[in-house]
Amino acid sequence: MSAQAQQSKLGFVVAGLLLGILVAAIDNTIVSTAMATIVSDLGGLDKFVWVTSAYLVTEMAGMPIFGKLSDMYGRKKFFVFGISMFLLGSVLCGTAETITQLSIYRAIQGIGGGAMMPIAFTIVFDIFPAEKRGKMGGLFGAVFGTSSLFGPLAGAYFTDHINWRWIFYINIPVGIVALLFIILFYKESMEHSKQRIDWWGAATLVGAIVCLMFALELGGNEYGWDSAQIIGLFAGFAVLFISFLLVEKRAAEPIISFSMFRDRLFAASTGAALFYGAAFITAALYIPIFVQGVFGGTATNSGLMLLPMTLGSVFAAQAGGFMANKMPYRNVMIISAIIFISGVALLATITPETTKLVLSLFMLITGFGIGFSFSVLGMSTIHSIEPRQRGSANATMAFIRSLGMTVGITIFGIIQRNSFSNQMADAFGEGGTAGAGAPMTDNARQLLAPETRASIPQEVMDKIVDVLSSSIAVTFLWSIVPAALALLCVTLMGNASMKDILAPSTKREGELQEEEKKALPLH
Repeated sequence: MSAQAQQSKLGFVVAGLLLGILVAAIDNTIVSTAMATIVSDLGGLDKFVWVTSAYLVTEMAGMPIFGKLSDMYGRKKFFVFGISMFLLGSVLCGTAETITQLSIYRAIQGIGGGAMMPIAFTIVFDIFPAEKRGKMGGLFGAVFGTSSLFGPLAGAYFTDHINWRWIFYINIPVGIVALLFIILFYKESMEHSKQRIDWWGAATLVGAIVCLMFALELGGNEYGWDSAQIIGLFAGFAVLFISFLLVEKRAAEPIISFSMFRDRLFAASTGAALFYGAAFITAALYIPIFVQGVFGGTATNSGLMLLPMTLGSVFAAQAGGFMANKMPYRNVMIISAIIFISGVALLATITPETTKLVLSLFMLITGFGIGFSFSVLGMSTIHSIEPRQRGSANATMAFIRSLGMTVGITIFGIIQRNSFSNQMADAFGEGGTAGAGAPMTDNARQLLAPETRASIPQEVMDKIVDVLSSSIAVTFLWSIVPAALALLCVTLMGNASMKDILAPSTKREGELQEEEKKALPLH
C-alpha cells in the first residue's frame, strides 16, 4: 500500500475516533438544559435525577473495565462495541415514554460511553509515532473540551427549537459514520495476550461506584444527609471499595493495577486530573445559571456564554500538545494551573454589575487554563506505561477525572445552595417570603424561568439577583481550593517530557541513515 493510501486510511480512523469522543462527551452534559422539558413531557419529577445518574454510573464503572479489556483482547472490538451500545441507547432514549424507561436507556448509553472515551485516546498512542502524539493529543483534547462545553448549548437549542428527543437522535448519524470508519479502516496490529478477567474486581468496583453516585445525587435532595438511606449508601460504598482494594491486591490481572501508581508521573497526572475536573465543572454549570438568573437570558443565550471558555480551551489544548514536544509536561501544566487559578479567582469577583464583555474575558482565561489538561494529562498519564497497559492507564485517568467532576458537582452544589438559602433568609427573614406573595426558595434554578421572574416585583427581584450572584461567586471562591490542589499535583510530575520518547527514535533514524550511506556503492 502506498504512503498516500496509508495516510488516507489513518485520516478516516482519526475522524472516527474524534466523532466517537464528540458524541460520548456531549452526552455527559447535553441532558441538563433539556431536563425541565423532559420532566414536563414524561412526568416523574421525583425520579428525574436518575436520568443523569444512570449515564454517569455506567460510564464511570465501565471506563477502567473496558480499558483493561482492551489491553487484553484488543482496542478495536471494544471500541466498536462501545459505539454500538451507545447508538442502541440513543435510539431507545429517543423513544422513551416514561422517566423510568429513559433512565434505563441512559444506562445503556453510559456503557457505550465508558468503552469509547478511554479507548479512543489510547488508540491514538498506538497508531501514531512519538513525534506526532503531541499534535494528535492536542486535537483530541480540543474535541473533548469543546464537546463537554457545547453540550448544554446543544441541549438548549434542540429543546427550544425542535424537540428534546433530538438530543438523542442526533447521535445516530454521527455514531454510524464513526462506526463505519473504524470498522473499515482501523487495522489493529498490536498483539494482545489473553488473561483472566478480574470479575470480583469489576463487581466490587461497579457496586462501590453505584453506592457513591446515588449517595451524592440523592443526599440533600431526595433524602437528608443524615438519613438512613444516605448513610447506608455511604457505608455500602466504603465496604465495597475496601473489598475492591483487597481483591485488586490479590488479582493476577487487576482491573486497576496499583503498580501504575508507583510511577510518579502517572500518580501526579491522575491526581491533577481529579482536581481539574472538580474545579472545571463549576464554571460549566454555574456560568449559564448566572447569565440566565442575573442577566435574565434564555437557556440558549446562557449556553452561548460558554463559547469564550470553549474557544480558550480548544486553543490551549492544541498549544499544550505542541508545547509538550518542546518542554517537560510539568512546565506546561504549571503554566496551565496558574492561568486556571487566575481565571477561577476572577470568576469569584462577579456581581450583577459585571458586564457580559468582562465575564467573557474571565471565561476565556478560565478556558485557556483548563484546556492544557485535556491534551497534556492524557499524554503524561501513559508516558511511562508499557503498551500492554496503556488502555488501563488511560481509562483510570478518565475515570478519576469523571469522579472529580461528579464529586465537584455535589460539593459545590451544596455550597451554592447553602449560601443562597442563608442569604435569602438574611434578606427576607427565616421561613418568610420574598415579598408581595413571591415564594422564597432555596433552589436558584426555580428562579430562572421567565414566568417565575415575571411574577416577582422588581425591587424584590433585584434582591434575589444579588443573592444569586453572591452565592455563585462564593462557589467560585471555594473552587480555587481544588484548582490549587491541581497545581500542587502538577509540581510533583518531575522532568519527563516527550523528548524522552523522541530522542531514542531520532537516534535510531540517525543510525539507519549512517548504515544506508555505508551500503551505497562507491563510484
